[in-house]
Amino acid sequence: MSTKHTLNAVRSSQHSQRDHGSSEIYAALDAERRPSGFWHGPISYVVMCIAAAVGLFASLMLAADTLKLARNPNKALGCDISSVLSCSRVADSPQAEIVKFGGLSFPNAFFGIAVFSVFVTVAVVGMCRIMLPRWFAFCTWAGCAIAILYSYWLFTQSMFVIKALCPWCMTMMFASTIMFMACSHATVTMQHMPREAGWLNTYYRMRYDLMLDIVWILAIIALIFVKEGAAIFS
Repeated sequence: MSTKHTLNAVRSSQHSQRDHGSSEIYAALDAERRPSGFWHGPISYVVMCIAAAVGLFASLMLAADTLKLARNPNKALGCDISSVLSCSRVADSPQAEIVKFGGLSFPNAFFGIAVFSVFVTVAVVGMCRIMLPRWFAFCTWAGCAIAILYSYWLFTQSMFVIKALCPWCMTMMFASTIMFMACSHATVTMQHMPREAGWLNTYYRMRYDLMLDIVWILAIIALIFVKEGAAIFS
């Protein structure tokens, strides 16, 4: 019995070593397939930082216009370009202040200031080639995803419900879009998430993401012009 147990233990050890060796081989192959080079390095965080900084600037400008409108409700704002491109029409809508607490409402622009400030900071850290904890890298990507979904919800509300477009809001929407694209790229190529990227490695190595990103942004611009057309500047 002892001999049989010994043989079983040896076989089990061999199988575990073989499995461990196979996993190491797959991990090494996956690492070799990961995109590398200039376009897959800190440049992604540079783009993310620029996009977040633009979004932060737009948030500050929108917050300033919101305060001006609160003091003088009948005063036209500098971003009231036409009947369609109008910050004041969007700022006067319920969608501009969806967070309410204790009888007070908080404009979306104030949250934009906080959110974009955080992403600027994270992007600067990433530009220094610092490997973030996996949970933090995932939370950063998830935060970008939530930001872009929220900005798209506000965009659809502006276009189809309020029927007016806020220039600063659209700037934040495009900034959130580019920020999400850059963060997704950096998460895979620099933070090495997920562990077994598989098709994502090919997607970024072959630059398919760049083609999709361009089509994505052009589709949004086309939607705006198809929906509003000449009324944008009338």
